[in-house]
Amino acid sequence: MRLLLLITFWSLLLYSCKEVTFQEAQPIGMAPLTEIPTSLRGTYQTYDKQTGETGDTLIIESWGYHFKDKEDQDWLGRGKLSDSLVVKFYENYYFINFKDNNQWVLRLVKQKSPGVLEFMSIDIQDDSKRREMLRKLSRKMPVKEIQREDETFYQINPTPAQLITLIKEGYFTGVELRKME
Repeated sequence: MRLLLLITFWSLLLYSCKEVTFQEAQPIGMAPLTEIPTSLRGTYQTYDKQTGETGDTLIIESWGYHFKDKEDQDWLGRGKLSDSLVVKFYENYYFINFKDNNQWVLRLVKQKSPGVLEFMSIDIQDDSKRREMLRKLSRKMPVKEIQREDETFYQINPTPAQLITLIKEGYFTGVELRKME
């Protein structure tokens, strides 16, 4: 179960072989944050509601994030705010943008309550789910397919209002992270 939590969280954090990407850091026209807000900083773990098990630890600091395993060892690298990791705030969501060559991969963070974050992405890993999701997206805006080695990207270019509509319509899903005391 620990491995399943870890795989789910890591695939949400970074990107996978098939990903919805963006031409620019999202939302377009919003200024990036120069540091992570105090309200998000802390030590978080994924939590499986069915088993009660917790996963590895995500530590959010003013400059970015890093991970620790259950033995308190750093692993998986660090993400530092830079030209290739941009965080923006809009409509009560934090938009975490990772640059991959000429594309941006997006993750959302919503503070649900003190100590609880929801970490979200557009999940298109499952073949049947991907086809349906891309069909629905293409009704709203152009979707450009980009192939690069073993990776496939589906690039969209929403306005800020369209992006919020995608969030409200449930295109973004994810996991809860709970702050450790």
